[in-house]
Amino acid sequence: MKFYVATDHAGIDLKDYTVELLKEKGHEVVDLGPFSKKRVDYPDYAVKVAEAVLADSESNGILICGSGIGMSMAANRFTGIRAALCHDAYTASVARGHNDANILCFGERIVGRGVAESILDSWIETDFDGGRHTARVCKIEAINS
Repeated sequence: MKFYVATDHAGIDLKDYTVELLKEKGHEVVDLGPFSKKRVDYPDYAVKVAEAVLADSESNGILICGSGIGMSMAANRFTGIRAALCHDAYTASVARGHNDANILCFGERIVGRGVAESILDSWIETDFDGGRHTARVCKIEAINS
């Protein structure tokens, strides 16, 4: 699986851990930064990942900030992005299986490394269920404000 990963300054340690973990598990990872703890604005990095995922439809994105909330809100501004804020393996599984989420969001101040690993494993192991969920995902995609 290919992942585009980014964070803001509040998630840099968990981003670095996530990048290395995914590589160890044999996945292709593109780290879109940042690469220091200097303060940055999370929407700038949400845009980078959302645009990369939209340009590479077979990929997934991971966005990390302090809580994951801001990143998910920013990424979901893009048509075609279904960014899911996940706090555990169950929410990651449902986000992929029922909602065909293509960007995973979580917060360094919310989840530790062990929980982050279980979230990633669940995300990777779960495929979109399709079926009755397909019409619902289409309805999400049809929403324009």
